[in-house]
Amino acid sequence: MSAYDKSNVFARILRGEIPAKIIYEDDYALAFPDIAPQAPVHVLIIPKGPYTSFDDFSTSATDAEIIGFNRAVVAVAHKLGVHESGYRVLSNVGVHSGQEVPHYHVHLCGGAPLGPLLSKS
Repeated sequence: MSAYDKSNVFARILRGEIPAKIIYEDDYALAFPDIAPQAPVHVLIIPKGPYTSFDDFSTSATDAEIIGFNRAVVAVAHKLGVHESGYRVLSNVGVHSGQEVPHYHVHLCGGAPLGPLLSKS
């Protein structure tokens, strides 16, 4: 993946240039609903730092950022009440995965049985 693009939609949300319904925020992460939900609960959780993907985040973020972000994901699951019934955390990396925004993010989905992760084609 190329260099971080400061004009991507998530960077603009972080700067307050694009409004978002904030579900959770701390020093490391911001969570808001997906605009095209695929489950009853479908939120995006993004780190506050300029990372393009899981690869970039995992190799470039500080230990505090990685721990803080992962704890934020769990906090969001608890806040939305899916921690007991179960939820899925998914991150797309690169073109073949379908990553659309070049800012690392995870999809947290739950609220109903989700079925298989991938369809067989």
